[in-house]
Order: sequence, then structure tokens, then C-alpha cells
Amino acid sequence: MFHLSMESTMTIAIRPECPEDFPIIHDLVRTAFENAEYASGDEHFLVDRLRGSREYIPELSLVAEEDGRIVGHIMFTRLKVGEATALILAPLAVPPSHQGRGIGGALIRRGHEIARSLGWEFVILVGHAGYYPRFGYKSAASFGIVSPFEVPEEAFMAINLRGGAERLPGLLQYSPAFFPESPA
Repeated sequence: MFHLSMESTMTIAIRPECPEDFPIIHDLVRTAFENAEYASGDEHFLVDRLRGSREYIPELSLVAEEDGRIVGHIMFTRLKVGEATALILAPLAVPPSHQGRGIGGALIRRGHEIARSLGWEFVILVGHAGYYPRFGYKSAASFGIVSPFEVPEEAFMAINLRGGAERLPGLLQYSPAFFPESPA
């Protein structure tokens, strides 16, 4: 378990999620995104679908706890970029009551540490251009990564966890769990 002291009155523990956490995480992700202007409204179901996919990596699905209560969640799963395999961060969730306290940043940093230790090199995301660059994310296009869907260039980002500027050219191939089939 990783501990982060945020203030003298708050200690955040970061650990891998476990099955007992799943209903709590479902509600936390729903709450975190329910009023966000950029949300699809599907984020909590996306987490459930990704967890049931072959792209799920239990060690890279983390929760942040404060006083034994889950106050944040992050998930990194596998995806293909051309012929290579990389990680995608989707989603990072902190409920409004805990935003602005460094919990999201702590989850990102710890997720990057674990991913690096497991041998991962690249993480890709679609997110806020004003938030993720502070953690080293930059334009995915600068790495040669192409999205199969139109996304704002400033929101389509990647990071090389090894610190190099190497390219990972190719078309991003999302897991089918990202886009479930519509009922007929």
C-alpha cells in the first residue's frame, strides 16, 4: 500500500481495487462524472465493462482511500497501437467533494510507478489539456499515435513512462469494451 500525506489532517492510502470495492467504485465514478460537461454519462459502466475485459490489469486499477473510505479511482488497461501494446488511462475519478486535494495526481503518479515497474512504456488518454500535461502528458500525435475517431488534438495525449521521446507510430485500437454493441 502506498500512503500520501496531503495535509496534517488527511492521509491518503492508494491500493489496488478488489472485488468488494466494485459497487463503491461504480457509484464513485458515476458521482464524479454526473455533472461534468465533458462526461459521456457512461464512465461508471465503462469501468465495469473494462474490468470484465481481457485488457483489464488488476494491478493497475487503483483506489485512493481516506480514513478507510474510497475517495478516488484510476484504471489503466491494455490497448493496441499499430502492432505494439500500450496502456490507456480511462477514467480517473474523484468525486466533487474531494477534487482539488491532490488525490487525482497521487493516483496518476502511483499508477505510473506501478506501470513502469511492470515494464510498460506508453500511456495514452483522452482528457483535459489543462490537467494532464502537468504529469508529463503531451500530444499523442507527437509520438505518431493516431486515433480512429475524431478527438480534439489537445485532448488526445500520451506519455512515455521511460522518459524518452521515442515514437509509437500507429493507429490506436480500443478494446471492444469501450464501445459496447447497441441492442438490436
